[in-house]
Parts: sequence; structure tokens; C-alpha cells
Amino acid sequence: MRYSELTEDELIGLLQASNKLAYTEIYNRYAALVYSFTYRRTEERQEAQDIVHEVFLFLWERRDTLLINKGILPFMYTVVRNKILNRIKHQKVSARYIDSFQQFLDSTEDNADHLLRFHELNELIEREVAALPVKMRQVFELSRKTGYSRKDIAEKMQVSEETVKSHMHHALKILKQKLGGLFFLLFF
Repeated sequence: MRYSELTEDELIGLLQASNKLAYTEIYNRYAALVYSFTYRRTEERQEAQDIVHEVFLFLWERRDTLLINKGILPFMYTVVRNKILNRIKHQKVSARYIDSFQQFLDSTEDNADHLLRFHELNELIEREVAALPVKMRQVFELSRKTGYSRKDIAEKMQVSEETVKSHMHHALKILKQKLGGLFFLLFF
């Protein structure tokens, strides 16, 4: 059987039957188009590549339950759109979390209770930041403690801006997971 000669509907049927060669053919046919579509919306190569990988992983993991009525490409474009919207939502949540913490730091009164909680939280944050992987910790500290821009950090560490962005995203995600519940216990 020559998979390159199969119709899209035939490939979908084989994919749903867990045929890895059909999946490979779908990837070969559509990966570049999905990447191009994604890149035009994100304007960031690494993020576009990550989303394309997530889309194809989603396609394989959900192969037996997928309802692809209007063709593979429109289906993938819809998945890409949803992945981008989810990333935007998560970025906004991370930004709000950091902003609320910064507002707390800016508005802390000098009474003993607030100072005690501030020091406890600061020690906790320092421990969690220290536990981050080395490069991720360096990027986080350069961003938050020195106020360097993504470009400045990339130049200083001799890495790409995308790497800096990725390290910041993962650092914030880790810190939010580690500090999320404790953050509310300390302040409410």
C-alpha cells in the first residue's frame, strides 16, 4: 500500500485504526502547512514549532475518538487556534499573578504582621527560585531582580530570546504551582 496515494478519508480511517504509517503520511502532508498557519499567528518560531508538535500529539492521542468531518487541515487549524488561545490565557494568568505579587510588595505597610508575612513569603520564594534549574534560575533572577529585558538577558547569557522566553514561562509555571496555595494562605 502506498500511503502517499491514499485519500484524506482513507488516511483518517487508518489513523483511527492506530496505523502509524498513516499518521506519518498525515504529518508529512500537513506539518508544513500547519506550521505556516501557526507561525503567521504567533510570529515566534519556537512557539509555532511547539504548537505544531502539540497538535500532532493531540491527533495521535485522540485518534480513536476524533470526529474529523470537514477534512484534516480545517480540523488542525481549529486545534491550533484553541492551543494559541489557551497559551494567551495562561500568559495572562501568569502576568496577573506576578503583578499582584508586585502590587503587594509595593503596598506593604510597615506593621509587624505584614513584615512577618512578607519575610516568610520572601524566604519561601527565594527557596523555590533557588530550586529552579540553573539556567532557568539565572534567567528569572536577571529578569526580576535586575529588570533586564528579554533581549538583554539573551545577550548576557548568549542564548536566543526564545530560550529566555521559554525559561521565564517555565519558571513562572513552576513557581505558581509551588507557591499557589501558600500564596493565599499567607495573605488571606
